[in-house]
Amino acid sequence: MNPSRRNFIRNTAIAAAGVSLLKQPAFATAKKGELTGLQLYSVRTDMKADSLGTLKQLSDMGYRHVEHANYADRKFYGWTVTEFKKILNGLGMSMPSGHTVLDAKHWDAANKDFTSAWKYTVEDAAAMGQLFVISPWLEASKRKSMDELKSFMEIFNRSGELCKQFGMKFGYHNHDFEFSETIDGKTIFDIILSETDPNLVMQQIDIGNMLNGGAKALDIMQKYPGRFESMHVKDEITATEGHEKYESTILGKGVVPVKEIIDLGRKWGTKHFIIEQESYQGKTPLQCAEEDIRIMKNWGYK
Repeated sequence: MNPSRRNFIRNTAIAAAGVSLLKQPAFATAKKGELTGLQLYSVRTDMKADSLGTLKQLSDMGYRHVEHANYADRKFYGWTVTEFKKILNGLGMSMPSGHTVLDAKHWDAANKDFTSAWKYTVEDAAAMGQLFVISPWLEASKRKSMDELKSFMEIFNRSGELCKQFGMKFGYHNHDFEFSETIDGKTIFDIILSETDPNLVMQQIDIGNMLNGGAKALDIMQKYPGRFESMHVKDEITATEGHEKYESTILGKGVVPVKEIIDLGRKWGTKHFIIEQESYQGKTPLQCAEEDIRIMKNWGYK
């Protein structure tokens, strides 16, 4: 990709993001750049059945920001960048971040460069006006040895350099294995944070996922103050089904001290608070999404 084209995409994305932000209402309680959004995986079945109708309902609930979990063949939920951006803009919404797994197939070791598939991922994210390109998984093959993991973390840093060219940051999102698996006495999570450059690779902490790995968000945040620019806001209860010990639930209804965690995040520089609920205990995903944003607003997060 030539520099002029890259600059055009970057400038267009920044300008569009600026216009989108101007449409948003100002809230006295929110810090500059702070936002509350929804990870669309929370309503994945609804998005698959009727993406337009689902987004319209979310907008009516008061959601102004969403985070995608579906990018394939240069399309978001089956829509091109131009189409999906137009849909969101028409609903008064924006998409400041998204989840796309960076794995071994995206790196051309022979040429020491990313494949066109990953370059397109970054290019399309920039065109959407995203600030963060977040990988929400780490292949098991990349966490079997210290050398293998450190080598892949250097690719994370390289992805950060690529994203930086477009005015974005690359990021990583935790699950649970990062806290339960160790290499040479260090947790996978500790290795990830020690081997990635925070100026290039941001961390999106999922405060619910880690519970199944035996970790608590307050402990991790105190160990790494200021490292979490984005947060998946999630509560957990003892699982009613499946093989894991915990499953997500309505905010404030479980064992995670959500309000204390997000307030600490706000104090230490977290700007993006992304609601995610994956289990629903008899309610519909959209009912849960509506309750969750109402609770966040009552807590002063808009």
